[in-house]
Amino acid sequence: MKTLTVGIMSLDEMQAYSIAIATGEHKRKRGDPKIWFTSVESFAKVLSERNRELLALIIAVQPESLSELAALSGRAKSNLSRTLKTMEHYGIVSVKKGPKGQLRPRVPYSGIKLAMPIAVAAEESLRV
Repeated sequence: MKTLTVGIMSLDEMQAYSIAIATGEHKRKRGDPKIWFTSVESFAKVLSERNRELLALIIAVQPESLSELAALSGRAKSNLSRTLKTMEHYGIVSVKKGPKGQLRPRVPYSGIKLAMPIAVAAEESLRV
């Protein structure tokens, strides 16, 4: 499995970055983040310790359904479904229909690497 690289960038910076790529002013480099979070807090919320444990469980067991994952994780199916949808939005998890029509969560990565320039952290601390 491969490692997913994620980054932290404000919404305004993301828009400027996307435009620069679309207009050819910037070319993505190998290893550049594929997924962007708008803050360290949002990154920490999506990839909390509890959610990382859930990802590890999915990798280890490869459950055949959300019901099976709910039973294994001890989480309510509705809460689990919301968490997985958020993670799927960021590309951390994929949820596909299995042969019996049940939703099967999968984690296509063995790790997640955060790429965050110090300048961003310094700018955020100055605003506080």
